[in-house]
Amino acid sequence: MRIKQALRVAAVVTAGTLALAGCSSSDPLATQSNSEKSGSEKIVVGSQAYYSNEIVAEIYAQALENSGLEVERQFNIGQRDAYMPQLENGSINVFPEYTGNLLQFFKEDTEARSSTDVYQELEKELPDSLAVLDQAEASDQDSYTVTRKFAEDNDLKSIADLSKVKDQLTLGGPPELAERPYGPKGLESTYGVKTEFSATGDTTVEDLVAGTVNVANVFTADPRIKTEDLVVLKDPKSLFLASNVVPVVSADQSEKLGEILNPVSEKLSAEALVDLNVQSTVDKKSAADIAKTWLSDQGL
Repeated sequence: MRIKQALRVAAVVTAGTLALAGCSSSDPLATQSNSEKSGSEKIVVGSQAYYSNEIVAEIYAQALENSGLEVERQFNIGQRDAYMPQLENGSINVFPEYTGNLLQFFKEDTEARSSTDVYQELEKELPDSLAVLDQAEASDQDSYTVTRKFAEDNDLKSIADLSKVKDQLTLGGPPELAERPYGPKGLESTYGVKTEFSATGDTTVEDLVAGTVNVANVFTADPRIKTEDLVVLKDPKSLFLASNVVPVVSADQSEKLGEILNPVSEKLSAEALVDLNVQSTVDKKSAADIAKTWLSDQGL
């Protein structure tokens, strides 16, 4: 009798336990907990192994954190072949990119050159898993640059104005510039500007400041534009491929991320990016400190 009674008690206890387990799966508190967990998923921000790119990535990361999102940083990854697969599969959710260079990665033979055309074509060429948010005015691309004095003496604002200069123009840049479509031949065919070419290589900026050349091929984010008081000439006919700074993000999170990062891009001017780079190369500040101060100054 005792054995049978014990078995009946055990059966009742087991049944009760199973019933409670069944109820727990529909417990509204448990459902809420899962929802909260899903909502707090980390946003992974990546960067290239390049100080300027890391600064922008840090700005993105801190802006996201300031909005209450949890952020994981994966900086100094390397070149596009290394990080693009991680972006496409969602392992990385946010990455600072450059429109023209990224477009050429997906469409090497693109004929787009202007900022607007490049951006619009990039939107079409991106894999479905990726999206671009608003692009910044800031860029990291080729330019033709002169000293402040040369610009003021000759009333130069754009590349087209070089055609009015009476003195002999000597263009400095890396050796390969001689054969590039935006090199001396492109400069003449697009703007009617004739120059002598000097292969200055790594000393291009130094030669420009010294007066060995009076026009130089300099990247628009180069910190020496500020430290040497140089003037980047405007390019109204889009001789150079536009490469504006732009956040590339996971497409399924683009709306949420855009609300936070689009205001950042709106504030990131060409002058601002150069200044941020000066703080890194000259002032030796960390990317985190540079980003924090800039976001605070911009009210972001």
